[in-house]
Amino acid sequence: MLVTAGNRALHPQDKLLEDWIDADTGHRVVRLTDDAGGSTLYFHDNAFSPQGDTLMFNTPNGIAIVKVATIGTNGARLAIVAPRARGGYFARRTREIYYNGSGSGTVTAVNIDTRRTREVPFARGLINADETLSVLKNANAVDPDGTHPRPAPRPVVPQLQRMFPGRNMNELTPDQQFSVTKEDGLAARALNPTLQSFVFTNLETGNTRETGFQYGDLNHLQFNPVDPTLLLYCHEGTWHEVDRTWTIRTDGSQMRLMHQRTMDMEINGHEWWSWDGNTVWFDLQTPRSQDFWIAGVHMETGRKTRYHLQRDWWGVHFNSSRDGALFASDGGDASQVAYATDGMWINLLRVQPNETVTREKLVNMSRHGYVTGRGGVEPNVHITPDKKWIVFTGQFAPGQRHVYAVEIEKAHR
Repeated sequence: MLVTAGNRALHPQDKLLEDWIDADTGHRVVRLTDDAGGSTLYFHDNAFSPQGDTLMFNTPNGIAIVKVATIGTNGARLAIVAPRARGGYFARRTREIYYNGSGSGTVTAVNIDTRRTREVPFARGLINADETLSVLKNANAVDPDGTHPRPAPRPVVPQLQRMFPGRNMNELTPDQQFSVTKEDGLAARALNPTLQSFVFTNLETGNTRETGFQYGDLNHLQFNPVDPTLLLYCHEGTWHEVDRTWTIRTDGSQMRLMHQRTMDMEINGHEWWSWDGNTVWFDLQTPRSQDFWIAGVHMETGRKTRYHLQRDWWGVHFNSSRDGALFASDGGDASQVAYATDGMWINLLRVQPNETVTREKLVNMSRHGYVTGRGGVEPNVHITPDKKWIVFTGQFAPGQRHVYAVEIEKAHR
């Protein structure tokens, strides 16, 4: 697909490289997109076929796929399977990609082998593991029976006071000022939420059920990858002021808060399912910007797992391998919640027998723009099912947004 630039140790900013060894880490990086560019799926969306042999991502020309086994070889070929489409995600049990089709809200499925497309009858929004239900949130729900009274609005406290007590804005760095302004914008979601709900649609009959009425800005809906009746979601807002991570059954029962904050300014967020559907993982900080963890809760036993991280190991998003032995972190710049001074790396985190993790730097991201509000893009890391590559979005030059893969095994020079 792409012509290699040899095995020189370089930084990607030296020119728009297609194949290089990172000068700081010794790991090989390859570009998967052609000159048109592209981006990976959001970190918790399913980017791989059930068999693990095919990766999907977005390009300006449509949804593309690449065979995982060919990454880093001369046989790698990018193929557009859904022209002019964006977004989408792999089905859990079939070799199809779901995406929004004609723009009318319908969901289309394309088979990656035959390239045949079909409309998924009645589907609206996200589809579950066995293709029996879809779900959308209703952001303008109406209390159906008067049993959901609006909670009293919480007092508005300026985020400057919450985040940097006793300091003035002019005493903060520009990155800290940006962070305070961002949190002030999020606070309105948390302090005076509206009534919202979920609308589940039966994909055989078209019948709908509206349930899960609650006051909050519901987002990041994720069906369990195995159990078709279980949904993970969050309450958006300032993480230190919301009970964020929840699960619910598709019949509206068993609404469950997955993490209860225990201290002022504690935060958790950016939750995702383990591949086997047994664990909910999330970013945990106790408190915000000071002590960092990857935390998990086992759905059946309630057992809690915490892997401690150094500040510079933190990432905007994390992800995990299918067997749970590896985590990836995509790093962050100094404006983000960790305020890391050396945090702009793609990191590999290996789980150890004593329930700790070790960190290995894979890619220098110092020339990457992280902040979407400043023209950047989140890397949104994905670990390939064979555990040989970490796939991410990189923007190493203005307007040059591409999908890259870094090899987990260090290159032999």
